[in-house]
Amino acid sequence: MVKGLKSLIHPVILQLMQDRESQLHPIEKSLLKTLASNRPMSVENLSELTGLNVDQVRRGIEWLKYKGLISVNAKSITKISIGKNGLYALENRFPERRLVELVKQGFNTMQKLSNVGVFHDNNESTAAFRHAVYLNKWLHQSPPSKPGDDATLVTLPGSDEASPEEALLMKIHMASAMSQDQVSSLSQEELRALNSLKNRHFIVEHTDKVSEIILSDKGRRLLTLLKLDNERLQDEAEQHLVNQLTPQLIASGRWKDVRFSPLDVEAPTTSLHAGKKHPLQNLIDEIKEVFIGMGFLEIDGPLIQSSFWNFDVLFTPQDHPAREMQDTFYIPQTYQTIPTKDRNIIDSVSRVHKKGWHYEWDPEESKRTVLRTHTTPVTLRYLSSNKTADAKLFTVGKVFRNEKASYKHLVEFNQIEGIVTGNSVTLRDLMGLQMEFYSKLGINKVKFWPTFFPYTEPSLQSMIFNESLGKWVELFGMGVFRPEVTEPLGIRNPVLAWGGGIERIAMLRFGLNDVRDLYSNNLGWLRSVPRYQS
Repeated sequence: MVKGLKSLIHPVILQLMQDRESQLHPIEKSLLKTLASNRPMSVENLSELTGLNVDQVRRGIEWLKYKGLISVNAKSITKISIGKNGLYALENRFPERRLVELVKQGFNTMQKLSNVGVFHDNNESTAAFRHAVYLNKWLHQSPPSKPGDDATLVTLPGSDEASPEEALLMKIHMASAMSQDQVSSLSQEELRALNSLKNRHFIVEHTDKVSEIILSDKGRRLLTLLKLDNERLQDEAEQHLVNQLTPQLIASGRWKDVRFSPLDVEAPTTSLHAGKKHPLQNLIDEIKEVFIGMGFLEIDGPLIQSSFWNFDVLFTPQDHPAREMQDTFYIPQTYQTIPTKDRNIIDSVSRVHKKGWHYEWDPEESKRTVLRTHTTPVTLRYLSSNKTADAKLFTVGKVFRNEKASYKHLVEFNQIEGIVTGNSVTLRDLMGLQMEFYSKLGINKVKFWPTFFPYTEPSLQSMIFNESLGKWVELFGMGVFRPEVTEPLGIRNPVLAWGGGIERIAMLRFGLNDVRDLYSNNLGWLRSVPRYQS
């Protein structure tokens, strides 16, 4: 302790600063010792002087910065290094040097030089003549002896000596780069050479951002009080710190006598990114658990459906715009023949279309195959095949729409659909199921809005309140299947149905503004999404 200093410090502050000693990690002490010179240092300097690796130094800097013991200042350093053209010149010599060598070999006229083809283009040959003849004065161009002859190039004294540009480029090459401080110490001749190299694009300037670390006033005071100097760090007790409590120490009882190095339990650690499911898949699994918990049975079906089950059964006329190729993915030259056992269903669907839409239904059109545009064909085929009077079913799967991808639309997405049928089920039951379903997903502000869907009547649109947006947004459509849908399939009881895109729920759950972000493979976002969310 500096004589008299202790008496000038308030006892509480002194005790606080002395207590800090036990909180300093050996890495921190080593850095403080090295910074005691009050000279700004970089991370690389500290790593070299302390013997710590760069990661340890960075970790220690964060700890000391958090405690206010050091200051970290960002600084931009401009350096000059050799560019692509400069590297080529080093490897193949400067153009003017190559020109001098050719003249010495007897290629001393324009005609002879043009046959050699040693230069890339006219720019390089022009630069070679300019520097060799006019600037460096390595060559002299003698006039032709008679009209029609070429001028002759002859070498001059000093042509074997390196030019200032050649010397400076080699100097930069040997040092890997040149800092601004080194530039300021160049001679006038070297500065002219530097400008020439810049104009010829032999060198490039680039700016690096570096951090300079220096002790803060608080750090200097602490360093003085704790005597963290060379003698302090070489203290015998410091050399015998134990970093790990081992079974041998416990069994022998030696743990009572050894001195353990302090641990900073709040120190940042390396992030571990274990493998996990995609957030969207987690949401799908959660929705399935909700349905199963509500007593629903999961069913599944093929992605490729006939137009009969995808459109006709749903009372969608064969000239409806939704069936156009710009809205639906048809499978070229592929058809699905409707089984003979479904002949009664085919006749019933034909009669319903003729009565309801007043046109002749074409069975050939119904055989065309499509990538399903919704999951409803799966549920209706199940009800038609099983003739279940009472059922609670759901399905989750991919559906496809031939539309332009945008921030809220995808060509391929996941759809969920729930179906309830029974002798006395009503629209109010459907609304109650929806409320329960949403509440299990953490959505409590729900309302319903009358709307129109071609194969349900009555129909509703569910709306939920988005807290982050501060407004009501549409989610799932719902309704009671029309008799024109259920009766041709032999379904006598009312069928309640609802469904929609899961990606829309995912956008609300994860706070996304663009549905495409779910499939962008952004590792930063994927790692940040917790496994469970409320």
